[in-house]
Amino acid sequence: MTIRRAFDPERRLLIRTRRRITAQVAAVFSLAIALLGALVYFVVVDAQDATARRDLAVAAASAPMDHPPPCVWLFELRANALRSTPGAPENLPVREALDRVAADGRTRVEVAEAGGSTYLVRTQRRGEVLQQAVMDLYFPVTERRRLLHTLCAAEVAALLAALLIGQVLARRAIAPLGEALDRQRRFTADVSHELRSPLTRLHVRAQLAARRLRGEPDPLLVVGDVDRLVTGIGQLGEVIEDLLLSTQLRQRRRPFGLADLGALAEESAEAEAARAGQHGVTIDLRRSPGDHVVCGAPSALRRVISALLDNALRHTSAGGHIWVTVGSDPETVRLSVRDDGVGLDPCDGERLLARHAGAPHAGGLGIGLALVNEVMDAHGGTIDVDGRPGAGATFTIRLPRAAPDPAARLSGIFLPQEARSEVNRTPEATASGPGDPSL
Repeated sequence: MTIRRAFDPERRLLIRTRRRITAQVAAVFSLAIALLGALVYFVVVDAQDATARRDLAVAAASAPMDHPPPCVWLFELRANALRSTPGAPENLPVREALDRVAADGRTRVEVAEAGGSTYLVRTQRRGEVLQQAVMDLYFPVTERRRLLHTLCAAEVAALLAALLIGQVLARRAIAPLGEALDRQRRFTADVSHELRSPLTRLHVRAQLAARRLRGEPDPLLVVGDVDRLVTGIGQLGEVIEDLLLSTQLRQRRRPFGLADLGALAEESAEAEAARAGQHGVTIDLRRSPGDHVVCGAPSALRRVISALLDNALRHTSAGGHIWVTVGSDPETVRLSVRDDGVGLDPCDGERLLARHAGAPHAGGLGIGLALVNEVMDAHGGTIDVDGRPGAGATFTIRLPRAAPDPAARLSGIFLPQEARSEVNRTPEATASGPGDPSL
């Protein structure tokens, strides 16, 4: 919960940016549609007006008085005698227009309101006769209103579509930034988790070396502790290098060499032995006969074993046991870490391997087990989880066995420094615990 709150400002910034992009895209689309609609409206209105004026001029010049075109009425004023088309509205002709043309003789075409209706009026003089042609604009005005309503509806629809398009474009534009922030968060979480166990082991080794130096120093024990400190510092550098290359590990498979999973298990168990002794926990390591060579990155596989041991140590009380078992069959090599600690619900197995699972046996945010799952996926391996509440838990990883190639093994196999001196011994059960003199 704390990590989520810490990144809330970044999430809010992304949301605000996405909304801003959406609003800008919607505004641009809406403005473009509005301009296009206005252009269409004015073109249609201008065309209607030009057509109406032309038809009215033709009717005034050549249409018979008794049979004018539809919606057109003709009037003639001669010596104060008015002649009109039969059935003309009572509020016509427009007297003001007749008076103005009678005064100056200029032909006028104008829009006039009379009796609640809109008319296009053409008034002209022909000798001693005043002529007036009147066209009812009811249908053109109705068409203009319908067109205006249609354009407004189209603008609203375009705005909604623009908002949807803007949302999609904004999400696509912000997605890389969100992914970058997620990678940054994941890297920060990985660093904080992966550096904790090596630093804890180095701290314990340094404490033991300092305690022995202050007491009755045994040169052999002190030299052994210093050697382990040097080895631990080198492994810490490998962890940092792997973290810096973790993106490549997730994005594509890297070419792997050969690694002895049994030797890595021995090295990891010995590295955790001092911390286990401080907690009163015993670590037993058992290896089946034969080799346990796989294709993989030794530093990444060491991190897997270290994460499983760290998880077991943090959930095993004083006096408890942790069993590390390495075995193989013709196709796979398996390593299991079993403890008799607080246990877990088997139904939570998949959730434990997800980041930020928050399950009891995941240890806080579950980042370590999630990293184990990612490394196994990158190596083409699997991880299984089993256990019961109060009866401990077992984590088993399986990796494809390396194809037998003696020449490759002699030249490329990875063997930890501590295991090289013991590589020829007969594989058997080894144990390290609180009473082991090597501590």
